[in-house]
Amino acid sequence: MLSAGNPFPNFSLPNQDGKITKLSDFAGRWLVVYFYPKDDTPGCTAQGKAFTAAKADFDAAGITVVGVSADDVTSHKNFTHKFAFTIDLLSDTDSKLMKTLGISQAEWKGMKFWERTSFVVDPKGIIRKVYEKVNPEGHEKVLLDDIQAMKEKAA
Repeated sequence: MLSAGNPFPNFSLPNQDGKITKLSDFAGRWLVVYFYPKDDTPGCTAQGKAFTAAKADFDAAGITVVGVSADDVTSHKNFTHKFAFTIDLLSDTDSKLMKTLGISQAEWKGMKFWERTSFVVDPKGIIRKVYEKVNPEGHEKVLLDDIQAMKEKAA
């Protein structure tokens, strides 16, 4: 898995509205890219709701949050509308970005899924922290606190 100090890979992925989103869109801003297993499942829903609830805090801190899964644009659109998410969800249907990052897969009841993993990317596009096997409950608070500490250390 790519670790802190590595550049985050360039990507070009559609969001829930089909708009192409690229790493360069976030230049000069802190970015959280969180990877989750599947739309409209309990943990993924809880995580999306938590990031939506904390969006104003992330915005105030100059941090953008995007979610990524292997689900397609239509699935993301339905998921964001069902729960009124205000964060973008990007569709990595060929799993190219997840494979490039080295995110591991797990199996549950005979189904493979990508592990819940989050990356903190600094304004220059460098990975500053990786969180593996994330517990979706309270993760948004951990990220806000950790990124604030990173900013203070860099100041």
